[in-house]
Amino acid sequence: MEYDILALQKSLTAIMTEKRFYHSLGVQGMSFALAIKYGYDMDKANLAGLLHDCAKDMKDEELIAECRKYKLPITEVENRNGFLLHGKLGAFYAEHKYGVTDTEILSAIYYHTTGKPDMTLLEMIIFVADYIEPNRSSKRIPALNSIRQTAFYDLNKATVDILENTLSYLEKEGQEIDQLTVDAYEYYKIRI
Repeated sequence: MEYDILALQKSLTAIMTEKRFYHSLGVQGMSFALAIKYGYDMDKANLAGLLHDCAKDMKDEELIAECRKYKLPITEVENRNGFLLHGKLGAFYAEHKYGVTDTEILSAIYYHTTGKPDMTLLEMIIFVADYIEPNRSSKRIPALNSIRQTAFYDLNKATVDILENTLSYLEKEGQEIDQLTVDAYEYYKIRI
């Protein structure tokens, strides 16, 4: 698997806001670091981290329309909260626009927002890296610095902490919760 990472980065600057692009670079770097720590393929983690948000800078209606156009499944929760679809659509784009054929990379992009029970190592790396990347503000996310440290000695615990923070935030804000996130939390809470 050889991809021209610099060419991919350049193409992403054309479709992402500057903030989203720097976030993607942060996730790319953090994914690479976590791959080193946990003995995972660094190239795959690097690529998945870079492309994880390749469909993020779209309005909810656009995400829904694109998913319908490409016949991607949309749950009722996703239909009401279109932003949740950027992982699914991102995986589709990674395959069809950027030529990624590795199913593990595509799955990591697909589930990076919600998580899911029994994630592969790459899925967990991207899920965690997305949350802890250096451009995230510890002022806005409770216990972020602690989760960053935890991620480098216990990826399962970091995953639980992220899911718990996410569920707590969504409840506090009165936002709808995707069932996959609840299922992932219950799975990993038992696991640790």
